[in-house]
Amino acid sequence: MELFNEYLEKIDNLVWGIPTIVLILATGALLTVRLRGLQFTKLILGFRSMFKKSGESEKGELSPFAALCTALSATIGTGNIVGVATAIAEGGPGALLWMWVAALLGTATKYTECMLALKYRSHAKDGHILGGPFYTIEKGMKERTGFSWKWLAVLFAIFGVCVGLFGIGTFTQISGITTAVKNALDPNGENIAFTIFGTPYTKAVVISGLIVTFFVALVLLGGIKRISKVAEKVVPAMAIIYVFLGISVLLMNATEIPAAFKAIFRNAFGFQAITGGAVGWTFKQITDSMQKGIARGIFSNEAGLGSAPIAASAAKSNEPVEQGLVSMLGTFIDTIIICTMTGLAIVIAFYSGADANASHGLKGIELTSAAFSRVLGGDGKSVQFLLMLCLVFFAFTTILGWNYYSEKCLEYLTNENKIAIVVFRYLYIVAVFIGPYFTISQVWTIADITNALMAIPNCISLIVLSGIAARETKSFFEKK
Repeated sequence: MELFNEYLEKIDNLVWGIPTIVLILATGALLTVRLRGLQFTKLILGFRSMFKKSGESEKGELSPFAALCTALSATIGTGNIVGVATAIAEGGPGALLWMWVAALLGTATKYTECMLALKYRSHAKDGHILGGPFYTIEKGMKERTGFSWKWLAVLFAIFGVCVGLFGIGTFTQISGITTAVKNALDPNGENIAFTIFGTPYTKAVVISGLIVTFFVALVLLGGIKRISKVAEKVVPAMAIIYVFLGISVLLMNATEIPAAFKAIFRNAFGFQAITGGAVGWTFKQITDSMQKGIARGIFSNEAGLGSAPIAASAAKSNEPVEQGLVSMLGTFIDTIIICTMTGLAIVIAFYSGADANASHGLKGIELTSAAFSRVLGGDGKSVQFLLMLCLVFFAFTTILGWNYYSEKCLEYLTNENKIAIVVFRYLYIVAVFIGPYFTISQVWTIADITNALMAIPNCISLIVLSGIAARETKSFFEKK
């Protein structure tokens, strides 16, 4: 098992090295410049367009709001509660700054990839939508360069299936759910159900895993429309509860916020070590916080990953730019609002003030739960229960959303083979079933690897097609 963990770490460090980080940040920076800072100047317009009713002549399967909720159902999940905590635990509080940087640039990326997905989508013989980065790469890249890039589209689709089956979609979500339930109901791990390879698993983990697997199977049999209906109801409700909890934390500790920001910036740029003898350590600290912050940021908001465009392409809209504006709100809501609340609570509790770095090795939901309990006071049980509730529903909808994404990738690879889709659906349910029995470090490392592999071909296509995105955007606003 130790050899397996070392192997995973080596792959993770390779795919999430400096080249990948530079590629993702450069993509966002290039699009920000070419779109003239659209994510800042048109953010309000995006919110206004979110509830626009679709006309009868507009083709698609989902309303713009439903498409956004479906995308948010796949992004607002363990990344916001567990992923932020993991990034800070492994990369220090400075990781939160790099999550912000990735999100601000990534909003332009999210706009572009979703807008292009609507532009290059097509319709199957039975009328359902065929859209996503694989079609953007295949059609758009050929239009732009004159050469076939189908091989790159196929690579993206393969990685998309892997991300859903082994990464964001299953293992991380169900692991987060069962860990949260255990912490809330059996924090001391007293009620052991069985032991595997020397690792004990409590009844809370086993039972919650079985219940979630059952409901996942129940919903997945209904397809995208049932998934979107669940997402439209669950995502806004849970987001409101979590935002309320986060605002309560920040208001009750408002005087500590400046110290938290100071800790974040000092750690992000290595200001703790300014002597010549500590320069190497300082560089490692900066790169660690960048790597963990950007990796977890992309895990959370999925900007540049190429997942949200799959949902956006199904929107009932004939205007790619307008849907792109709505879709980019997902990154803002996910990272700038929700992840920031989680991160500031953790930094206030454990990384600023006299007892800095007092987290005592806590990771994941344990760190977030301990931070919220510490800054809110009390016995912490009510806070743990609320966090468990939010995480369970966030992660549940993420499981559903990523099944849809992965199935669309598989549909592209198999030319809409129905049997392959049904088989995959059962494999997906099996992955949810076995997910609780992997360690947290293994789960997140596998997720990071598959994320990077999916992001690379998508970012390449966005760079090549940035000129087309800029022209489409300019034309739209000139008509307006």
